[in-house]
Amino acid sequence: MASIPYPGGRRAGTYVRQPTGYRAFIPEPLPPASPAIAMTLDRSRLLEEAARALGRLDAAARLIPNQDLFVGMYINREAVLSSQIEGTQASLTDVLVFQVEGDAGYRSDVHEIINHIAAMNHGLSRLPDLPLSLHLIRELHRILMQGGRGQNQSPGEFRRTQNWIGPAGCTLSTAAFVPPPPSVLMEHLGNLETFMHDKTCPPIVRAGLVHAQFETIHPFLDGNGRIGRLLITFMLCQEEILHGPLLYLSHFLKRNRAEYYDRLQAVRESGHWEEWLDFFLRGVAETADQSWRTAQAILALQSRHRELLQSAKASARTLRAHDLLWQRPIITIPYLQGQLGTTFAGASSIVRRLVGLGILKETTGFRRNRRFVYADYLRLFGEGPADSLDTASDNE
Repeated sequence: MASIPYPGGRRAGTYVRQPTGYRAFIPEPLPPASPAIAMTLDRSRLLEEAARALGRLDAAARLIPNQDLFVGMYINREAVLSSQIEGTQASLTDVLVFQVEGDAGYRSDVHEIINHIAAMNHGLSRLPDLPLSLHLIRELHRILMQGGRGQNQSPGEFRRTQNWIGPAGCTLSTAAFVPPPPSVLMEHLGNLETFMHDKTCPPIVRAGLVHAQFETIHPFLDGNGRIGRLLITFMLCQEEILHGPLLYLSHFLKRNRAEYYDRLQAVRESGHWEEWLDFFLRGVAETADQSWRTAQAILALQSRHRELLQSAKASARTLRAHDLLWQRPIITIPYLQGQLGTTFAGASSIVRRLVGLGILKETTGFRRNRRFVYADYLRLFGEGPADSLDTASDNE
């Protein structure tokens, strides 16, 4: 097979003509060499800013009582944003309603986000006992693809056929990018797995390089982008830079989607690793700062509403209901009834109390089949009471 030269030489990899005529990209192993990553003063400052922002976020999160109550919302938000990069239209509100009401005819993209959340939770639960590995990546992919559009795309299995990236209707010959062929896939995945644990490379830099390389290898028939973004979170948690999945980097990547894809392609075409890292580090710093502000706002809101409830001499069950809202800011009375183990009338009384105090807001305007939203909290994650809260729910 003849190598086809391109401006970047072999720094990131080489296009190789395959026997059937198309060109596939064969990546060079990590870390980049010839030359190595240039850590200029400006790039070092970007790395310091990203590390400082992550450290401040992690410290702030540790101040939140019962941090586990809030982690679910960060996971939900990241899952929604990562899926939206791939064209999913469902919102955070859609997911929160689904989590309370279950499967009531919601469209398939909601199920895909629910799978993403399940994959994130599974990975976080496995990391203490199973280091980040190809085995774990396959587990995550199996969960991500179950019952969704990709269920027929070999869930949990690395591809055995050639895939490609490009506009709808393109072929191998006209694709914008063709990843390495299946015959060399495991060789490159093995190198990637080794580099994930290379302590000679700063962890945040390593996370950025791994993400880009994973997207280039594109080892699955579907779901590569979402798995690749999950790896960023898992690497930061595995290195204990973050002690919880509180960074929703997909917000930055979605907002800068065109540059995101351009930077990845520039690595392949021209070996521009430094420009990709600058983009990545800037995204980490901006997103960590945003997540830190969210954590600060959560602390303030929690304190304000806890004082309000105490001054109103709220019952123990009402206080417990308020705690539940940090995990499920959209509720129905039957849901609250089940969570508190009380009667329908008892749950209704608690909801009326929370509405009267301005903590909950009823969103349907109905006398029956109502939903209630912890709007002040939901706004901290970029959504208000929501336009889609107009379908049936409880049986009051």
